[in-house]
Amino acid sequence: MLTFPVTIVMALYFTSIPIAFALLAAGLAYFTFGDVGTPPDLILQKFITSTASFPLLAIPFFIMAGEIMNFSGISSSLMKMAEVLTGHLRGGLAQVNVLLSTLMGGISGSANADAAMQSKIIVPQMTKRGYSASFSTAITAASSAIAPVIPPGINLIIYALIAQVSVAKMFIGGYTPGILMCFGLMLTVHFIAKKRDYKPSREKMASGKEILKQARESIWGLLLPLGIIAGIRFGVFTPTEAGAMAVLFCIIIGVFFYKKLRWEHFPIIMKNTILGTSSVMLIIIAASVFGQYMSWERIPHQLTGAILAISDSPWIILVVINILLLVLGMFLEGGALLIIVAPLLVPLMKTMGVDLIHFGLIMIVNIMIGGITPPFGSMMFTTCAITGSTVGEFCREIWPFILALLIVLVIVTYMPAVVMFLPNIL
Repeated sequence: MLTFPVTIVMALYFTSIPIAFALLAAGLAYFTFGDVGTPPDLILQKFITSTASFPLLAIPFFIMAGEIMNFSGISSSLMKMAEVLTGHLRGGLAQVNVLLSTLMGGISGSANADAAMQSKIIVPQMTKRGYSASFSTAITAASSAIAPVIPPGINLIIYALIAQVSVAKMFIGGYTPGILMCFGLMLTVHFIAKKRDYKPSREKMASGKEILKQARESIWGLLLPLGIIAGIRFGVFTPTEAGAMAVLFCIIIGVFFYKKLRWEHFPIIMKNTILGTSSVMLIIIAASVFGQYMSWERIPHQLTGAILAISDSPWIILVVINILLLVLGMFLEGGALLIIVAPLLVPLMKTMGVDLIHFGLIMIVNIMIGGITPPFGSMMFTTCAITGSTVGEFCREIWPFILALLIVLVIVTYMPAVVMFLPNIL
């Protein structure tokens, strides 16, 4: 019975069953048919109580804020800001793609949401200007990995709840790795664009006057993440209330400043919010039931013992964990992987004396890299489905970007002073 649920998960997943249903089926099968002495109604209680968390209310609020951004004019103003800043560089639209993910990440908070949006908006423009569809798809998927790392990414909230650490410190800590990922991808784009002669989207660098003009137009979208973090830091509102405030701010900006948000947009916004929230919450529920099985079988203790048997050095153990997460990230959806693995590894990190904020950032960057890595990266499928690029073409183009992000992961893992500088100020 120890390996029976894992076998079910892998068998169902490789037959294209969504990971949430695979985890749920495995957990229920273990407690229903296994001789474990647990009444099934206790598992149903776990099914319900896993959602009874006030901080989880932040998730639908931030998803809704991201949806409102797409209708309120905030997204388009941020795209213009990104083009003003980077359009003159080699591979101009690809650079815009990366910078827009960085600017949007603070509000959309979802890699797949960012990947879907930019696949619809920027990729068609890139292909019109001579970029190959496969390259455009690959850089869109790679840049979307930045979104959940920049606050207030949903994964930052989930990890903070699991590890019982400060949400505000997780938020502020996400800026450094997110910016490093942005620079790494922009540098990679530069070299590829130079080799393939991809032209800038602007003839010359924007003047200071033009940058200031666009900054004034985009200021509301740029200040929104900072306002949320400042509000949490100074106790004006909780992380959950911050999500509600983000929705309110986006509505105010869309109605009174950009004047693009209309009543007819709200049914679509609500529908997309419900669908997005439902998928995230279903994964949380399924992972909680599956986590109950792992706790029952004492898998966290066994895993801790196995890793400690390799070495007692935190740095060597972090290498092992990074490799493990990269491999798992190729097969499992990022949110589900975080919910399953974090409860296993957090106690080990406490034992080793590793800062849990630092470890959370390592995990999230690692999981996001897994999301663009073949054979089953979720952002790979999202972008390919929208742009029409084949998975084979995507695989040929994505490897330079994966390499750049792996270098960032090494920096995040082994230079904690750089990553923890901002959180330590709090």
